[in-house]
Amino acid sequence: MKQDILLVGTGALATLFAARLSEAGHSVSMLGTWKNGLYALQQNGARIVDANGNERAYKVHATDDEREVAGAKFALVLVKSWQTERVARQLRNSLASDGLALTLQNGIGNRETLARELGPARVSMGITTTGATLLGPGLVKMGGEGILSLEQNQALGPLEAALRSSNFNLQMVNDAQSLIWGKLVINAAINPLTALLQVPNGELLSRPKARKMMGALAREAAEVAEAEHVHLPFSNPVDAVEDVARKTATNLSSMFQDVLRGAPTEIDAICGAVMKRGQKHGIKTPYNKACWTMVRATVGQF
Repeated sequence: MKQDILLVGTGALATLFAARLSEAGHSVSMLGTWKNGLYALQQNGARIVDANGNERAYKVHATDDEREVAGAKFALVLVKSWQTERVARQLRNSLASDGLALTLQNGIGNRETLARELGPARVSMGITTTGATLLGPGLVKMGGEGILSLEQNQALGPLEAALRSSNFNLQMVNDAQSLIWGKLVINAAINPLTALLQVPNGELLSRPKARKMMGALAREAAEVAEAEHVHLPFSNPVDAVEDVARKTATNLSSMFQDVLRGAPTEIDAICGAVMKRGQKHGIKTPYNKACWTMVRATVGQF
């Protein structure tokens, strides 16, 4: 059954999801604030470049006015974590009274922010390890074909079917919190270093000092997760991080892409979140604090 789906965001992942869903025949709307992105999507659709360099375009409805997408039954939240509060207010006006918002964002705390405006019953969460690089407004290149993991929620049934029909590698999980924290450990270890050194993920493995720091970042985040009583989806955080860096060796992390564009990063929701949760438990996180400080200084987020 075809669905009307709202994607909140106009960046790399939002454009990728829009193209895939539209290709499968679903009606896709995109709500965003990036003027150049909105214009490109309105004029040319959501464009995707495959591994062979072939470009395809798919029709979407793109707008910056939440009233144009009012009554949305399903919304996929794919914006940066620092935009979540604004998006929550927008969804309060655009999401149907029985609608459901699914956050696939990086970092922790996004679900809680959305739930404060929409109510806990109208928010679900998941993670995606699918990679995408924004080549220009409305134009995205596929990265690695990752896994899309959604928490078990009966209300997600139609959206789950739509995502499966769009050839996403989808799995339903009982403990999404475990995966959220697992991804946080990975992101805290890889993203800030690639952004600061301006290298693809795999380059961290070939630089001994960077590799050592990557491991230290992962161990700190994993220690905080343990204090939060979160059971991570891997037993050895350093091995897990290095495995991801190896499998995504040519990928540019989302934080690196943000720094290249001079855009705000998600450092507060990643290394900053590790720091704050660590402080709550009396755990020192000097490596995450150092990366948080340097990335914020790099993009002028102070």
